[in-house]
Amino acid sequence: MNIFLDPAILFFIFGVLAGFAKSNLEIPYPISRFLSLYLLMALGLKGGFALNQSGITLEIAMALGVAVFLATIIPITGYLILSKKLNRLDAAAIAATYGSISAVTFITATQSLDQNNIPYGGYMAAAMAIMESPAIILAIIWANKARDADPSNSHKNPSLSKVLHESFTDGGQLLLIGSMLIGMISGEVAHKAMAPFSIDLFKGLLSFFLLDMGLRASKSFGELSHIPKITIVYAILGPLVHASFALVICKLVGVELGQTILFMVLAASASYIAVPAVLRQAMPEVNPAIYMGMSLGLTFPLNIILGIPLYTYIAKQFFNVSLVSIT
Repeated sequence: MNIFLDPAILFFIFGVLAGFAKSNLEIPYPISRFLSLYLLMALGLKGGFALNQSGITLEIAMALGVAVFLATIIPITGYLILSKKLNRLDAAAIAATYGSISAVTFITATQSLDQNNIPYGGYMAAAMAIMESPAIILAIIWANKARDADPSNSHKNPSLSKVLHESFTDGGQLLLIGSMLIGMISGEVAHKAMAPFSIDLFKGLLSFFLLDMGLRASKSFGELSHIPKITIVYAILGPLVHASFALVICKLVGVELGQTILFMVLAASASYIAVPAVLRQAMPEVNPAIYMGMSLGLTFPLNIILGIPLYTYIAKQFFNVSLVSIT
């Protein structure tokens, strides 16, 4: 199915247009929160059922290793680049946002792969969960060092143990991991029993959630006029570089096409829920409009509308070229 004929993507675009038109259309927060938790629960169950069938293999262990590597190297390189143009606290916050991931972008990408009959491992849900927290930890370490180097800064360094607790006990992440474990334990019988909930309803509720995300993205777009131009450039070009880096790493270690596309999507995405929630508490000196405007106003819409089909096309071409060269 063409990406622009996908109802979920069309609902997202509709939400953006409705927001720009200043419509009073809105999704109440409790419903939006429910939809977010439902999508994570359904994704976790799907991954758990897949792991129940395959077991823990060398391929899965290698993929999880790639997840750890990407979740570490992307925020480090981002911070090194941004700290040359911005103050170190702003650079750390943006590096954390872009070093972490967007679960909704990932979920939308899995739907795209399903529609294009490109197989992928359900264990990629575990890879997504792994990639959420390392960037937050690194950002807090960088922020603490920046404060220590600035005697005029009156903000206290937050406890790293508290930050770790908040990162690893985030409700959405816990639900994802818990659902995956339940899927692994319960197996095929539960898979069939839960199909009406976790499979049949999934597409419709994803479309509803993306409508809400379109409305929110249109509001965040207005914040872009108040942030440094270098951050806008990074919000557009950074994801392309991150996705390309993920493609090369996946090819080097032998990750298959479906997983490679999802790693490209994860590397290119930016957090707009989990990381901002932690940063507001841990780095109050940084204006949230900077990283929220970038991730939700620019990067999220670009990835949903253009990025997913682009990364899929590039990966398919890359794999085809490699196969031709081998034969």
